[in-house]
Amino acid sequence: MPHADARARRHPTVFERQPAPAAAVEASLEQTRDACFWLDDVADAVTYPVLHGAHSADLLVVGGGYTGLWTAVKAKVRNPAARVVLIEAQTVGWAASGRNGGFCDASLTHGEDNGRTRWPDDFDTLERLGQDNLEAMAKAIDALGIDCELERSGSLDVAVEPYQVDQLRESGAEVLDADAVRAEVNSPTYLAGVWHRDSTAMLHPAKLAKELARVAAGLGVEIFENSAAESLETHGRTGPAVVRTPRGSVRADRVVLATNVFPSLLARTRLMTVPVYDYVLMTEPLSPAQRDAIGWRQRQGVSDMANQFHYYRITPEGRILFGGYDAVYHYGRKVRSAYEHRPATYRALASHFLTTFPQLEGIRFTHRWAGAIDTSTQFCAFHGLAKQGRVAYTAGFTGLGVGATHFAADVMLDRLSGERTPRTELEMVRKKPLPFPPEPAAALGINVTRWALDRADHREGRRNAWLRALDAAGLGFDS
Repeated sequence: MPHADARARRHPTVFERQPAPAAAVEASLEQTRDACFWLDDVADAVTYPVLHGAHSADLLVVGGGYTGLWTAVKAKVRNPAARVVLIEAQTVGWAASGRNGGFCDASLTHGEDNGRTRWPDDFDTLERLGQDNLEAMAKAIDALGIDCELERSGSLDVAVEPYQVDQLRESGAEVLDADAVRAEVNSPTYLAGVWHRDSTAMLHPAKLAKELARVAAGLGVEIFENSAAESLETHGRTGPAVVRTPRGSVRADRVVLATNVFPSLLARTRLMTVPVYDYVLMTEPLSPAQRDAIGWRQRQGVSDMANQFHYYRITPEGRILFGGYDAVYHYGRKVRSAYEHRPATYRALASHFLTTFPQLEGIRFTHRWAGAIDTSTQFCAFHGLAKQGRVAYTAGFTGLGVGATHFAADVMLDRLSGERTPRTELEMVRKKPLPFPPEPAAALGINVTRWALDRADHREGRRNAWLRALDAAGLGFDS
């Protein structure tokens, strides 16, 4: 007998109602390499030595991703005489900084809804600081001569289900109807959209990381790769800190921890993040006919509005990056290369891509890869000081860190120097989010939440009792 409330029924998504032909999906993946396109594209970049012996510094930066690199560059710009050392466990930009989609968003709070819910009194300031940060980052990239293919093309939020059209209209933004949004990017799945023209830029992730390292080295930063930090020691209340690596050590007056998804050297923050794996495909370059079939002349980034959302963008040479949807947590908070191999997820992404762009049937994916996102319970970065103000840290960017890392670098340098600035006075900076519980509770809670988000996507966005309870506790998850 049918359920009395039709709203409770499971509604197939557009990707289930209009699945791509299985043969076309399999063919698109036949020659796909397990490799990150961005990192392949900078394979000949400069490398840096391994740390040997004892070193000293005014500032030691632990981590060679965006957070650490921006911090090192900014520290030298602020004080050219300072001795700055940066150590990286593998190679500069090899993790999330070199693997992401290349969306550089102005939001510091992972979107307006998350920001307004958590910090209503500060939100207008956070929004202004976020836009100022994006502008400052773009100016710095230009002034420092960083070649990272930066494009101020904006981004499109697209509705692919009727209830998402209503959500767009309720947002108060200027809504493009189906014809208008398809005139921008031609997908038969689009029902409406909003074009955020000024709040998002596109860039080449790995080039940004490698170029930041080049600039840092040119300013006098000593960079060491394949030099994992194993321990952090401090002696007394005012003495220097010592960080040890397998073959050496660095004694520094101040330390910045920019390890993000990887286990922190500070025990107090090890439960503050969990690694969630995100998966990506990259196509071969489109032919002129294929480009004509999809339009996309303004080169915006695109994302749909589901909880399990897709994000995609077009590169300067005409490839399409298509990722998202399946965010996977593995028991034990481990970051392992084996987790990057997930054939079922890549098949799902390929199928969803061909549903989105059926006119591109026959295209091939050249690369597939994954990376771990440092997720926090407040769904954006948190900040802290430790060891009597000698150690600063930031983590928990939750997939929206390309621009926010630039902001975080200034926050940490402000705090290490004892400055009070509009950044350091933010509640988001001064207070910590709730930690994730230890295992097995973490895996149980995260996977129940993923199930509930998928259920909401199949019930016109309605959040069940579990998600509403998380919302009430300040632990709500949203896209």
